[in-house]
Amino acid sequence: MAKEKKSAKDLLQSPKGMRDILGTEYYEMQGFFEKAQEIAMYYGFTPVETPTLEHEEIFLKGAGEGTDIADKEMYGFKTKGGDRLAMRPEGTAAVMRTYIEHGMRALPQPVMFYYQSAMFRHDKPQKGRFRQHHQFGLEMLGTDKPIADALIIKTTMTILEEAGATDLFININSIGDADSKKEYQKALKVYYRKHVNDLGKTDQERLKTNPLRILDSKDPKSIAVNEEAPDSVSFLTNDAKKHFKRVLEFLDECEIPYQINKSLVRGLDYYTHTVFEIMEKVTEEDGTEREIAICGGGRYDYLAKAIGHRKDVPGVGVGIGIERVIGSSWWKNLTPRIIKNAKVYFIQLGFDARLKSLNVLEMLRKARIPVRQAISKDNLGSQLALAEKLGLPYVVIFGQKESIDGTAIVRNMKDRSQKIVKLDELVDYLKKLK
Repeated sequence: MAKEKKSAKDLLQSPKGMRDILGTEYYEMQGFFEKAQEIAMYYGFTPVETPTLEHEEIFLKGAGEGTDIADKEMYGFKTKGGDRLAMRPEGTAAVMRTYIEHGMRALPQPVMFYYQSAMFRHDKPQKGRFRQHHQFGLEMLGTDKPIADALIIKTTMTILEEAGATDLFININSIGDADSKKEYQKALKVYYRKHVNDLGKTDQERLKTNPLRILDSKDPKSIAVNEEAPDSVSFLTNDAKKHFKRVLEFLDECEIPYQINKSLVRGLDYYTHTVFEIMEKVTEEDGTEREIAICGGGRYDYLAKAIGHRKDVPGVGVGIGIERVIGSSWWKNLTPRIIKNAKVYFIQLGFDARLKSLNVLEMLRKARIPVRQAISKDNLGSQLALAEKLGLPYVVIFGQKESIDGTAIVRNMKDRSQKIVKLDELVDYLKKLK
Protein backbone atom coordinates (compact mmCIF):
# COMPACT_ATOMS: atom_id res chain seq x y z
CA MET A 1 0.00 0.00 0.00
CA ALA A 2 1.37 3.43 -0.95
CA LYS A 3 2.14 5.68 1.99
CA GLU A 4 -0.15 8.66 2.52
CA LYS A 5 1.32 11.92 1.26
CA LYS A 6 2.42 14.33 3.95
CA SER A 7 0.35 17.47 4.33
CA ALA A 8 1.98 20.88 4.01
CA LYS A 9 1.68 21.21 7.80
CA ASP A 10 3.51 17.90 8.32
CA LEU A 11 6.26 18.85 5.88
CA LEU A 12 6.94 22.01 7.86
CA GLN A 13 7.62 19.95 11.00
CA SER A 14 10.92 18.21 11.62
CA PRO A 15 10.70 14.38 11.27
CA LYS A 16 9.73 12.42 14.38
CA GLY A 17 12.66 12.12 16.75
CA MET A 18 14.64 14.80 14.91
CA ARG A 19 14.81 18.40 16.03
CA ASP A 20 16.37 21.79 15.53
CA ILE A 21 19.04 22.92 17.96
CA LEU A 22 18.86 26.65 18.57
CA GLY A 23 20.45 29.45 20.54
CA THR A 24 21.38 28.57 24.11
CA GLU A 25 21.25 24.81 23.63
CA TYR A 26 23.54 25.04 20.59
CA TYR A 27 26.09 26.97 22.61
CA GLU A 28 25.77 24.59 25.57
CA MET A 29 26.51 21.61 23.33
CA GLN A 30 29.49 23.50 21.98
CA GLY A 31 30.54 24.35 25.53
CA PHE A 32 30.41 20.72 26.58
CA PHE A 33 32.48 19.70 23.56
CA GLU A 34 35.13 22.32 24.35
CA LYS A 35 35.42 21.08 27.94
CA ALA A 36 35.44 17.39 26.97
CA GLN A 37 37.92 18.04 24.15
CA GLU A 38 40.24 19.95 26.45
CA ILE A 39 40.32 17.14 29.02
CA ALA A 40 40.73 14.47 26.33
CA MET A 41 43.66 16.34 24.80
CA TYR A 42 45.44 16.56 28.16
CA TYR A 43 45.09 12.79 28.51
CA GLY A 44 46.65 12.29 25.06
CA PHE A 45 43.64 11.79 22.77
CA THR A 46 43.56 13.28 19.26
CA PRO A 47 40.51 14.20 17.13
CA VAL A 48 38.80 12.11 14.47
CA GLU A 49 35.64 12.67 12.43
CA THR A 50 34.16 9.73 10.52
CA PRO A 51 31.56 10.06 7.72
CA THR A 52 27.87 10.17 8.57
CA LEU A 53 27.40 7.32 6.09
CA GLU A 54 29.26 4.00 6.28
CA HIS A 55 28.81 0.64 4.62
CA GLU A 56 25.90 -1.00 6.39
CA GLU A 57 27.86 -4.21 7.06
CA ILE A 58 30.30 -2.32 9.30
CA PHE A 59 27.54 -1.83 11.84
CA LEU A 60 25.61 -5.06 11.21
CA LYS A 61 28.69 -7.24 11.74
CA GLY A 62 29.96 -5.17 14.63
CA ALA A 63 26.70 -4.91 16.56
CA GLY A 64 25.72 -8.53 15.94
CA GLU A 65 22.55 -10.46 15.21
CA GLY A 66 19.72 -9.97 17.66
CA THR A 67 20.82 -6.51 18.79
CA ASP A 68 18.40 -3.60 18.64
CA ILE A 69 20.71 -1.66 16.31
CA ALA A 70 20.93 -4.47 13.77
CA ASP A 71 17.30 -5.55 13.98
CA LYS A 72 15.29 -2.33 14.10
CA GLU A 73 17.18 0.87 14.86
CA MET A 74 19.50 1.43 11.91
CA TYR A 75 18.72 3.84 9.09
CA GLY A 76 19.94 1.84 6.08
CA PHE A 77 19.31 2.35 2.39
CA LYS A 78 20.45 1.32 -1.07
CA THR A 79 22.24 3.96 -3.16
CA LYS A 80 21.68 4.59 -6.86
CA GLY A 81 24.94 2.73 -7.46
CA GLY A 82 23.66 -0.32 -5.58
CA ASP A 83 25.68 0.05 -2.35
CA ARG A 84 24.06 -0.59 1.02
CA LEU A 85 24.86 2.34 3.32
CA ALA A 86 23.76 3.24 6.83
CA MET A 87 23.63 6.45 8.81
CA ARG A 88 26.05 6.07 11.70
CA PRO A 89 24.18 4.57 14.72
CA GLU A 90 27.31 4.49 16.94
CA GLY A 91 30.91 5.62 16.72
CA THR A 92 33.15 2.70 17.64
CA ALA A 93 32.84 0.52 14.53
CA ALA A 94 33.40 3.55 12.29
CA VAL A 95 36.55 4.54 14.22
CA MET A 96 37.85 0.97 13.95
CA ARG A 97 37.28 1.12 10.18
CA THR A 98 39.28 4.39 10.11
CA TYR A 99 42.13 2.79 12.07
CA ILE A 100 42.30 -0.15 9.64
CA GLU A 101 41.86 1.85 6.42
CA HIS A 102 44.67 4.27 7.26
CA GLY A 103 47.17 1.61 8.35
CA MET A 104 47.38 2.89 11.90
CA ARG A 105 48.79 -0.39 13.20
CA ALA A 106 52.13 0.94 11.91
CA LEU A 107 51.89 3.92 14.30
CA PRO A 108 53.07 3.86 17.92
CA GLN A 109 50.35 2.09 19.90
CA PRO A 110 47.87 2.77 21.33
CA VAL A 111 46.16 5.20 18.96
CA MET A 112 43.81 7.40 21.00
CA PHE A 113 40.86 9.28 19.52
CA TYR A 114 38.10 11.61 20.65
CA TYR A 115 35.13 12.72 18.56
CA GLN A 116 31.80 14.49 18.68
CA SER A 117 29.33 13.20 16.11
CA ALA A 118 25.64 12.95 15.33
CA MET A 119 24.25 9.42 15.70
CA PHE A 120 21.05 8.09 14.16
CA ARG A 121 18.81 5.39 15.63
CA HIS A 122 15.20 4.61 14.76
CA ASP A 123 14.28 4.32 18.41
CA LYS A 124 11.26 5.50 20.37
CA PRO A 125 11.92 9.20 21.09
CA GLN A 126 12.01 10.10 24.76
CA LYS A 127 13.48 12.71 27.07
CA GLY A 128 17.20 13.09 26.37
CA ARG A 129 17.05 10.44 23.65
CA PHE A 130 16.31 11.39 20.06
CA ARG A 131 16.53 9.60 16.73
CA GLN A 132 19.28 12.04 15.85
CA HIS A 133 21.41 12.61 18.91
CA HIS A 134 25.00 13.59 19.59
CA GLN A 135 27.77 11.72 21.32
CA PHE A 136 31.19 12.59 22.60
CA GLY A 137 33.33 9.47 22.28
CA LEU A 138 36.75 8.24 23.37
CA GLU A 139 38.50 5.26 21.79
CA MET A 140 41.88 3.61 22.51
CA LEU A 141 43.00 1.12 19.85
CA GLY A 142 46.04 -1.13 19.74
CA THR A 143 46.40 -2.14 23.39
CA ASP A 144 44.88 -4.92 25.47
CA LYS A 145 46.30 -3.64 28.77
CA PRO A 146 43.86 -3.16 31.67
CA ILE A 147 45.22 0.34 32.32
CA ALA A 148 43.61 1.42 29.02
CA ASP A 149 40.17 0.44 30.37
CA ALA A 150 40.86 2.44 33.51
CA LEU A 151 42.12 5.46 31.55
CA ILE A 152 38.92 5.57 29.49
CA ILE A 153 36.83 5.44 32.68
CA LYS A 154 38.97 8.03 34.49
CA THR A 155 38.88 10.47 31.56
CA THR A 156 35.11 10.09 31.22
CA MET A 157 34.55 10.61 34.94
CA THR A 158 36.67 13.77 34.82
CA ILE A 159 34.71 15.14 31.85
CA LEU A 160 31.36 14.53 33.57
CA GLU A 161 32.50 15.93 36.91
CA GLU A 162 33.82 19.11 35.32
CA ALA A 163 30.49 19.44 33.52
CA GLY A 164 28.84 19.47 36.96
CA ALA A 165 28.04 15.83 37.75
CA THR A 166 28.14 14.63 41.35
CA ASP A 167 27.51 11.31 43.11
CA LEU A 168 28.90 9.31 40.20
CA PHE A 169 29.91 5.67 40.40
CA ILE A 170 30.67 2.86 37.97
CA ASN A 171 28.49 -0.13 37.20
CA ILE A 172 31.08 -2.58 35.91
CA ASN A 173 31.33 -6.18 34.77
CA SER A 174 33.49 -8.49 32.68
CA ILE A 175 32.15 -10.78 29.98
CA GLY A 176 35.66 -12.09 29.41
CA ASP A 177 37.56 -13.22 26.34
CA ALA A 178 36.26 -15.42 23.50
CA ASP A 179 36.51 -18.64 25.54
CA SER A 180 34.76 -17.06 28.55
CA LYS A 181 31.99 -15.70 26.38
CA LYS A 182 31.47 -19.04 24.63
CA GLU A 183 31.00 -20.95 27.89
CA TYR A 184 28.80 -18.22 29.33
CA GLN A 185 26.50 -18.27 26.31
CA LYS A 186 26.15 -22.05 26.64
CA ALA A 187 25.07 -21.65 30.27
CA LEU A 188 22.60 -18.92 29.33
CA LYS A 189 21.01 -21.10 26.65
CA VAL A 190 20.52 -23.95 29.14
CA TYR A 191 18.98 -21.57 31.67
CA TYR A 192 16.68 -19.72 29.28
CA ARG A 193 15.43 -22.94 27.67
CA LYS A 194 14.13 -23.96 31.09
CA HIS A 195 12.22 -20.65 31.30
CA VAL A 196 11.39 -20.07 27.64
CA ASN A 197 7.65 -19.74 28.27
CA ASP A 198 8.31 -17.01 30.84
CA LEU A 199 10.29 -14.84 28.39
CA GLY A 200 8.83 -12.06 26.27
CA LYS A 201 8.09 -12.90 22.64
CA THR A 202 11.10 -11.01 21.24
CA ASP A 203 13.41 -12.67 23.74
CA GLN A 204 12.14 -16.11 22.81
CA GLU A 205 13.44 -15.36 19.30
CA ARG A 206 16.70 -14.01 20.69
CA LEU A 207 17.25 -17.31 22.48
CA LYS A 208 17.65 -18.92 19.04
CA THR A 209 20.14 -16.37 17.75
CA ASN A 210 21.82 -14.45 20.58
CA PRO A 211 20.94 -15.34 24.19
CA LEU A 212 23.33 -12.70 25.56
CA ARG A 213 20.95 -10.00 24.32
CA ILE A 214 18.17 -11.24 26.59
CA LEU A 215 20.08 -9.77 29.50
CA ASP A 216 19.50 -6.32 27.93
CA SER A 217 15.76 -6.90 27.62
CA LYS A 218 13.34 -4.17 28.69
CA ASP A 219 10.44 -6.64 28.73
CA PRO A 220 9.16 -6.98 32.34
CA LYS A 221 8.67 -10.75 31.89
CA SER A 222 12.27 -11.26 30.77
CA ILE A 223 13.63 -8.91 33.45
CA ALA A 224 12.07 -11.17 36.08
CA VAL A 225 13.67 -14.25 34.48
CA ASN A 226 17.06 -12.48 34.33
CA GLU A 227 17.17 -12.08 38.09
CA GLU A 228 18.24 -15.73 38.47
CA ALA A 229 20.28 -16.01 35.27
CA PRO A 230 23.94 -17.17 35.43
CA ASP A 231 26.49 -14.37 35.81
CA SER A 232 29.40 -13.88 33.43
CA VAL A 233 32.08 -13.54 36.12
CA SER A 234 31.62 -17.21 37.04
CA PHE A 235 32.74 -18.24 33.54
CA LEU A 236 35.87 -16.09 33.19
CA THR A 237 39.10 -17.77 32.16
CA ASN A 238 42.19 -17.17 34.32
CA ASP A 239 43.47 -14.50 31.91
CA ALA A 240 40.09 -12.76 31.87
CA LYS A 241 39.96 -12.81 35.68
CA LYS A 242 43.43 -11.21 35.85
CA HIS A 243 42.40 -8.51 33.39
CA PHE A 244 39.27 -7.63 35.36
CA LYS A 245 41.14 -7.68 38.68
CA ARG A 246 43.73 -5.23 37.32
CA VAL A 247 41.05 -2.85 36.05
CA LEU A 248 39.42 -2.78 39.47
CA GLU A 249 42.80 -2.17 41.13
CA PHE A 250 43.34 0.88 38.93
CA LEU A 251 39.89 2.19 39.83
CA ASP A 252 40.65 1.65 43.53
CA GLU A 253 43.92 3.55 43.18
CA CYS A 254 42.08 6.47 41.52
CA GLU A 255 39.42 6.30 44.25
CA ILE A 256 36.67 5.85 41.66
CA PRO A 257 33.63 4.24 43.31
CA TYR A 258 32.19 1.21 41.54
CA GLN A 259 29.91 -1.75 42.01
CA ILE A 260 30.13 -5.04 40.12
CA ASN A 261 26.93 -5.69 38.20
CA LYS A 262 27.17 -9.33 37.14
CA SER A 263 24.32 -9.08 34.64
CA LEU A 264 25.69 -6.03 32.78
CA VAL A 265 26.65 -6.97 29.20
CA ARG A 266 25.82 -3.77 27.21
CA GLY A 267 23.83 -3.86 23.98
CA LEU A 268 26.37 -4.75 21.30
CA ASP A 269 28.07 -8.02 20.38
CA TYR A 270 31.53 -6.57 19.94
CA TYR A 271 32.07 -6.06 23.67
CA THR A 272 34.59 -8.30 25.45
CA HIS A 273 36.21 -8.20 28.89
CA THR A 274 35.30 -4.92 30.61
CA VAL A 275 31.86 -3.39 30.17
CA PHE A 276 30.74 -0.41 32.23
CA GLU A 277 28.15 2.29 32.71
CA ILE A 278 28.68 5.51 34.61
CA MET A 279 25.77 5.99 36.95
CA GLU A 280 24.39 8.80 39.07
CA LYS A 281 22.12 8.70 42.09
CA VAL A 282 18.98 10.77 41.66
CA THR A 283 16.60 11.75 44.44
CA GLU A 284 12.97 11.88 43.35
CA GLU A 285 10.42 14.41 44.61
CA ASP A 286 9.03 11.84 47.06
CA GLY A 287 12.53 11.37 48.54
CA THR A 288 13.23 7.98 47.00
CA GLU A 289 16.59 7.40 45.34
CA ARG A 290 17.20 5.73 42.00
CA GLU A 291 20.20 5.11 39.81
CA ILE A 292 20.35 6.17 36.16
CA ALA A 293 23.03 5.59 33.52
CA ILE A 294 24.65 8.67 32.00
CA CYS A 295 26.89 6.86 29.55
CA GLY A 296 28.60 3.53 28.89
CA GLY A 297 31.33 1.69 27.09
CA GLY A 298 33.73 -1.20 27.22
CA ARG A 299 36.42 -3.25 25.54
CA TYR A 300 36.05 -4.63 21.98
CA ASP A 301 39.10 -6.78 21.20
CA TYR A 302 37.43 -8.79 18.40
CA LEU A 303 35.63 -6.01 16.53
CA ALA A 304 38.27 -5.66 13.78
CA LYS A 305 37.91 -9.27 12.66
CA ALA A 306 34.13 -9.07 12.94
CA ILE A 307 34.03 -6.28 10.35
CA GLY A 308 36.40 -8.09 7.98
CA HIS A 309 39.98 -7.34 9.01
CA ARG A 310 42.43 -10.25 8.98
CA LYS A 311 43.74 -9.59 12.51
CA ASP A 312 42.27 -8.70 15.85
CA VAL A 313 42.86 -5.14 17.07
CA PRO A 314 42.29 -4.69 20.82
CA GLY A 315 40.43 -1.57 21.82
CA VAL A 316 38.33 0.10 24.49
CA GLY A 317 36.03 3.11 24.38
CA VAL A 318 33.04 5.05 25.67
CA GLY A 319 30.18 7.13 24.28
CA ILE A 320 28.61 10.05 26.19
CA GLY A 321 25.14 11.22 25.15
CA ILE A 322 25.46 15.00 25.04
CA GLU A 323 21.71 15.76 25.12
CA ARG A 324 21.44 13.65 28.26
CA VAL A 325 24.28 15.57 29.91
CA ILE A 326 23.01 19.08 29.17
CA GLY A 327 19.50 18.04 30.19
CA SER A 328 20.70 16.94 33.64
CA SER A 329 19.91 18.89 36.79
CA TRP A 330 23.63 19.21 37.61
CA TRP A 331 24.68 20.62 34.21
CA LYS A 332 26.90 23.68 34.66
CA ASN A 333 25.64 25.49 31.56
CA LEU A 334 29.10 25.56 30.05
CA THR A 335 29.39 27.98 27.16
CA PRO A 336 32.11 28.01 24.48
CA ARG A 337 34.96 30.48 24.38
CA ILE A 338 33.45 31.99 21.25
CA ILE A 339 30.69 33.52 23.39
CA LYS A 340 31.62 37.06 24.41
CA ASN A 341 29.14 39.13 26.38
CA ALA A 342 28.54 42.34 24.46
CA LYS A 343 28.37 45.63 26.33
CA VAL A 344 27.94 47.82 23.24
CA TYR A 345 25.01 48.24 20.84
CA PHE A 346 25.91 49.70 17.44
CA ILE A 347 23.41 52.03 15.77
CA GLN A 348 23.74 53.44 12.25
CA LEU A 349 21.60 56.21 10.75
CA GLY A 350 21.41 57.24 7.13
CA PHE A 351 22.80 55.96 3.85
CA ASP A 352 26.34 57.35 4.15
CA ALA A 353 26.70 55.90 7.65
CA ARG A 354 25.35 52.56 6.50
CA LEU A 355 27.96 52.45 3.70
CA LYS A 356 30.75 52.81 6.24
CA SER A 357 29.18 50.88 9.11
CA LEU A 358 30.51 47.45 8.08
CA ASN A 359 34.05 48.82 8.23
CA VAL A 360 33.39 50.21 11.72
CA LEU A 361 32.06 46.82 12.85
CA GLU A 362 35.13 45.10 11.40
CA MET A 363 37.37 47.52 13.28
CA LEU A 364 35.62 46.59 16.53
CA ARG A 365 35.81 42.87 15.70
CA LYS A 366 39.56 43.05 15.13
CA ALA A 367 39.85 44.72 18.52
CA ARG A 368 37.79 41.87 20.05
CA ILE A 369 34.95 44.15 21.12
CA PRO A 370 31.70 42.19 20.73
CA VAL A 371 28.67 44.23 19.74
CA ARG A 372 25.00 43.69 19.06
CA GLN A 373 23.25 45.49 16.20
CA ALA A 374 20.23 45.63 13.93
CA ILE A 375 22.03 47.13 10.98
CA SER A 376 19.07 46.74 8.63
CA LYS A 377 16.96 49.19 10.67
CA ASP A 378 16.90 52.97 10.02
CA ASN A 379 14.97 54.40 12.94
CA LEU A 380 16.95 55.68 15.96
CA GLY A 381 14.10 55.05 18.39
CA SER A 382 13.61 51.40 17.39
CA GLN A 383 17.34 50.70 17.63
CA LEU A 384 17.62 52.38 21.05
CA ALA A 385 14.62 50.34 22.21
CA LEU A 386 16.42 47.12 21.19
CA ALA A 387 19.54 48.20 23.08
CA GLU A 388 17.37 48.94 26.12
CA LYS A 389 15.65 45.55 25.85
CA LEU A 390 18.98 43.74 25.70
CA GLY A 391 20.20 45.62 28.76
CA LEU A 392 23.44 46.76 27.13
CA PRO A 393 25.14 49.60 29.04
CA TYR A 394 26.54 51.52 26.07
CA VAL A 395 25.42 52.52 22.57
CA VAL A 396 27.60 53.65 19.69
CA ILE A 397 25.66 55.93 17.35
CA PHE A 398 27.07 56.39 13.86
CA GLY A 399 25.01 58.80 11.77
CA GLN A 400 25.37 61.00 8.68
CA LYS A 401 27.31 63.76 10.46
CA GLU A 402 29.57 61.25 12.23
CA SER A 403 30.34 59.45 8.96
CA ILE A 404 31.52 62.77 7.46
CA ASP A 405 33.44 63.89 10.56
CA GLY A 406 35.05 60.46 11.20
CA THR A 407 33.52 60.27 14.68
CA ALA A 408 30.93 58.31 16.67
CA ILE A 409 28.72 59.11 19.64
CA VAL A 410 29.08 56.85 22.68
CA ARG A 411 26.04 57.01 24.94
CA ASN A 412 25.84 55.71 28.52
CA MET A 413 22.42 54.06 28.69
CA LYS A 414 22.24 54.37 32.46
CA ASP A 415 22.59 58.13 32.87
CA ARG A 416 22.05 59.09 29.21
CA SER A 417 25.35 61.01 29.09
CA GLN A 418 27.21 60.84 25.80
CA LYS A 419 30.56 61.71 24.27
CA ILE A 420 31.78 62.33 20.74
CA VAL A 421 34.80 60.11 20.02
CA LYS A 422 37.04 60.05 16.93
CA LEU A 423 36.84 56.74 15.06
CA ASP A 424 40.57 56.14 15.37
CA GLU A 425 40.21 56.51 19.17
CA LEU A 426 36.95 54.54 19.49
CA VAL A 427 38.53 51.18 20.27
CA ASP A 428 40.66 52.52 23.12
CA TYR A 429 37.73 54.46 24.51
CA LEU A 430 35.38 51.47 24.53
CA LYS A 431 37.99 49.21 26.11
CA LYS A 432 38.27 51.58 29.06
CA LEU A 433 34.55 51.55 29.77
CA LYS A 434 33.36 49.40 32.66
